[in-house]
Amino acid sequence: MGLRAKGLLLEEFNPRSMLKVSETKIERPRFPVIDFHTHLSLAPAIDAPAPEGGIPTIKTTPRSAIPVMESVGVRTLVNLTGGYGSCLQKVVAAFTSPQPERFLVFTEPWWHKVNETVYPVFQAEQLREAKKCGARGLKILKTLGLVLRENVTKGRLIAIDDERFDPMWEEAGALKMPVLIHVSDPEAFFLPVDRYNERYEELHVHPDWSFFGDFPDSTTLHESRNRVVARHPKTNFVLAHVGRSEDLAGVSEWLDRYSNLYVDFAARIGELGRQPRAARAFFERYQDRILFGTDATPNATDEPQQLFCEELYRIYFRFLETEDEYFDYSPAGVSPQGRWRISGLGLPDRILKKVYYENAERLLRGDV
Repeated sequence: MGLRAKGLLLEEFNPRSMLKVSETKIERPRFPVIDFHTHLSLAPAIDAPAPEGGIPTIKTTPRSAIPVMESVGVRTLVNLTGGYGSCLQKVVAAFTSPQPERFLVFTEPWWHKVNETVYPVFQAEQLREAKKCGARGLKILKTLGLVLRENVTKGRLIAIDDERFDPMWEEAGALKMPVLIHVSDPEAFFLPVDRYNERYEELHVHPDWSFFGDFPDSTTLHESRNRVVARHPKTNFVLAHVGRSEDLAGVSEWLDRYSNLYVDFAARIGELGRQPRAARAFFERYQDRILFGTDATPNATDEPQQLFCEELYRIYFRFLETEDEYFDYSPAGVSPQGRWRISGLGLPDRILKKVYYENAERLLRGDV
C-alpha cells in the first residue's frame, strides 16, 4: 500500500503544472559531446565467482547505440563498467575494436582477490594489463566502502582508504589513467525512509538503495576518499555524480584543496537544477574540472533518470544551454528522484565547449 491523501495513492499523484514558462527545444548541442559516464555493459556481480573475469552483460551494441548518438550529437561514449580480465577483453572487442573513436572502456578492480596476500601487487599489475587490452581509465563503483568486505562478501567493510589499494592508485597515475570513483550516494539514502525523506518514493521503489543503519555515514565515506586523493597527487580522480551534489560549497572546498580532483554531473541535474544560481556559479568557477556525464544505461526502464535515449540527452542540453525554468529532469511521467523540477543554467559557449568535450579529452590524453 502506498501513502493515501484523501483517498489518493501517492504513486497515482501526477499533477500538471499551471505555469506558463518558456520551452526551448535543443535537438543537438552547440558542440560535440563526450559522455564520460555511461554503462553499456556490466561485469559479473561481486558475489558471482568469476576467477578469470567472467562474461559481461552487453546491454547494447554499436549498431544500436550509434543512431542515437548521431541524432543528438554525441561523439563518444565512455563505458565505465568494462570489468576486468576476460570480461574486459570481451567488452573491448564488442565496442572499442569496431568503433575506437566512438566507444571507450574503463576497467574495474578484481575485488574477489582482495583478501589474498599478493593482492596489492597483483592489482597494480592487472591495471597495466588492462591498459594494454585497451582500457582508458579505472572505474570504482560504490562497492568500495559500502559492499566490499574482508572476505569479499563477509566480514567487516573495507575502508576506501585501505592501504592495500595504494599500489593501484599509484599505478593509475603512472599510466595516466583517470579514476572515476563513486563514493556514497544522495544524502537522503543515509536517512530513515520516512515521511521526512525527500526521496521517499525513489527508495520505496528501490529499497536496496537505502544505506540507513549498519553502514558508514556519507561524511565518513567522503573523508575516506579524500584521504586517498591527498595521498596520490599524481593520480587524477573524477568524482561521479558531483561527489555530493546537495552540498556544492563542500565540493568546492574539495576542489580547492586537491588539484587532481574533477567531477562529473551524471544523474545529478535533478539536484543542480533546483539550485541553478549556485550551480551556475559552480560551473563558472570550476569550468576546467567538470565533465559531461549522464549515467546513461540502455534499457534502464526502471531508472528513467538514466535511460539511454535521445530525450535524456536533450534534457541535459536544455539544462546546460538554456535559462528555461521548471522543466522535468528525466524522460519520465513522474520525476523519479524527487517531486521537483529544474531550471537551466544558460552557460556561455566558452564553458560549454570545456564541459561538453575539452575537459574529457585532456584527462583521457593524460595532459593534466
